[in-house]
Amino acid sequence: MSNERHNRITRALKVFHDHGGILRTAEALRLGVHPETLYRMRDEGTLETLSRGLFRIADQTGLGNPDLIAVSIRFPQGVICLISALSFHDITTQVPHAVDLALPRGTERPRIDQPPVKIYWTVPRIFACGIEQHRVDGRTIRVYSPERTLVDCFRYRNKIGLDTAIEALRLYRERKPVKADAIMDCARTCRAARIIRPYLEGIL
Repeated sequence: MSNERHNRITRALKVFHDHGGILRTAEALRLGVHPETLYRMRDEGTLETLSRGLFRIADQTGLGNPDLIAVSIRFPQGVICLISALSFHDITTQVPHAVDLALPRGTERPRIDQPPVKIYWTVPRIFACGIEQHRVDGRTIRVYSPERTLVDCFRYRNKIGLDTAIEALRLYRERKPVKADAIMDCARTCRAARIIRPYLEGIL
């Protein structure tokens, strides 16, 4: 390997390390990584592809939530929701088969090949309720709070199953500080207060 090529790869690796080990193609180029260097690193196995146009350092310690990070980078306006959010907050035994992502109604439909994504369109007023930001593997992702996620589970009980929603509520009671008022605030915003109130009274 020539000194110049070695230096380009070294500089590119530093750029990746400085940004949590993961970058989109456009970000890498903007930060000074030459396209030829980027794709050579991919072809030689120094970088691995998380999704189309999204790369991470191959020998880096494994990402804790690579699918959530990949989707959050591709669609920063979205919010992780439902089963994916339950899993993130550790209040479900369900294994997500796709990344559940909430988007404001009217947003352009995401185009992503991997990981699989399931979209839930929401009106802006409801969309904005209960958004949290979490730092994961050097990146900020947006996830609905446990309380908002519980409300959504009962709203979408016909899609995800009532048993899943009830289980989440029980695990929330066991594993989280119970914030019944926050749940009801979200429920009123999401027009689901009458749906969830009997379950709150019976379980919390």
